[in-house]
Amino acid sequence: MSTRRAGIVEGRRDSDGPVGSTCEVLARRREGAYWLLSLAAPAIAERARPGQFVNIAVEAPGTLLRRPFSIARVSKQGIAAGTIEVVFDAHGPGTEWLTHVDLHDVIDVIGPLGNPFPLPQRKVSCLLIGGGYGAAPLFFLADELTRKGLRVDMIIGAGSLDRIPNAIEAKRITASVTFTTEDGSYGTHGRVTDVLDEVVEKCGSGVVYACGPNPMLRAVSERCEAMDLPVQVAVEEKMGCGIGVCFTCVLPISTKNGEVTMKRACVEGPVFNGARIAWDQSRYDLGAPTPTDEDDQDAPPEPERLTDSEIWGDA
Repeated sequence: MSTRRAGIVEGRRDSDGPVGSTCEVLARRREGAYWLLSLAAPAIAERARPGQFVNIAVEAPGTLLRRPFSIARVSKQGIAAGTIEVVFDAHGPGTEWLTHVDLHDVIDVIGPLGNPFPLPQRKVSCLLIGGGYGAAPLFFLADELTRKGLRVDMIIGAGSLDRIPNAIEAKRITASVTFTTEDGSYGTHGRVTDVLDEVVEKCGSGVVYACGPNPMLRAVSERCEAMDLPVQVAVEEKMGCGIGVCFTCVLPISTKNGEVTMKRACVEGPVFNGARIAWDQSRYDLGAPTPTDEDDQDAPPEPERLTDSEIWGDA
């Protein structure tokens, strides 16, 4: 492992922009099917906002590019001040290498990168929906929303119980949390969209935030659009460079005048208005049908919803 001294290196753009840091490993542990990595990164922690990500250099053979990871938690005060956490699944040589770093090793990190989730500008109940380890960065968002005095509810879905990150913490920080598993090992047997309508009605949700596999984000976005419910999603894309150079992470986005343009998830995202993503022109299939307007013919009229601009302002 590297023996470089931890500290800030060249790369600062401005007071809110990304920095390059050599970060000391403070913790590396298994959490269910996933891994958690805690890093001493004061400059990144100071700037980080929910929805942003970091790019970590890995030293496994054949891994030229950095690996992107959503920022799961940030500590800015107390004994853990200046630390960030990432949660990941080891499914390739780069992430597998990270499962073997030792305490006090230092690794090369750039961040925070990308655009964060826009926070509501009005009092509104917020529903956070996560899939697998994609739920991890929603804990960071939940902290920020709660600090603003907003109600936070969550839906967390996964294939099985061991792929639901930190269920106990989710219960602690939210007004309510609903779990779904595809194998029925915990919570409701099914997918997040199977309980979405019920949770929205029960909690009076006025805005949805989602993070997870892109097919799930598509299903959530389309269901929210059918309910006239504003939704912001943090997409998962292969961000080869993380700075907008390689164009491997582009998504089709509808503009206000109806045209479709390609946007880079690493620079213009990873957070997008879910209703603006041209899912039909993307490569992400739903995998299973989701409820349609016809399924709700006998349902009571939907309550009047706030518009995007009323909730998020100019964001």
